[in-house]
Amino acid sequence: MEYTVQKLGLLAGVSTRTLRYYDEIDLLKPARINSSGYRIYGRAEVDRLQQILFYRELGVSLEEIKEIVTSPTFDADRALREHRDKLIEKRLQLDLLIANVDMTLAEREGKKTMSDKQKFEGFKQKLIDDNEKKYGQEIRAKYGDEKVDRANRKVKNMTEKEYSELEQLATDIHTTLAEAFETGDPAGELAQKAADLHRQWLTFYWDQYSKEAHAGVAQMYVDDERFKAYYDKDQPGVAEFLRDAVHIYTGQK
Repeated sequence: MEYTVQKLGLLAGVSTRTLRYYDEIDLLKPARINSSGYRIYGRAEVDRLQQILFYRELGVSLEEIKEIVTSPTFDADRALREHRDKLIEKRLQLDLLIANVDMTLAEREGKKTMSDKQKFEGFKQKLIDDNEKKYGQEIRAKYGDEKVDRANRKVKNMTEKEYSELEQLATDIHTTLAEAFETGDPAGELAQKAADLHRQWLTFYWDQYSKEAHAGVAQMYVDDERFKAYYDKDQPGVAEFLRDAVHIYTGQK
């Protein structure tokens, strides 16, 4: 079956403007243009749009999607299986959060008692799952499954107080690092305070701290583009500044 841009938009639940934009960036070209100048889409284009929407649902950028689906090695069947696995993970995360809300409502209504640990189980599991999705492959390759699994168990067993402290530390690191970056001195007092806060943050995940591992993580923030983008999102160069501060802090420079 063939579709005009309007009919395909209605079928897929996307705007005609979006479909035209996908055409402009060579992400989804129509099968042909008819004699009246209308874009016409066939079965292959419908399947491609489905893949695009799957990736968008998972938060993948259009640039990345284009690179994936236009690759000569792209395997649609394998991609669908991967989509399914990721959607199941996402469903499990949502199920945990829904269960958490249900238990909280039941407690507020006097139907059951909820421990402090139970109140945060869904959030902690989501934190673990999100980290695994973003960085799991690289971290496991660098540190091994056993260390990563131990770190995940440590997060799951955090108390409410520890979880709150972890979130506050993340905020303090960001604030202190931004102030330190303005000084331009990774050996300065503020930069070394940021490095120490970063050490404290790591100990929430690690069973045992080592200066060598701390320095290695800081170097990874520079070497891995995703970590680098996270730290450089406000100011380019922050990732390297933190790396230098940590290397001085740990004596690994």
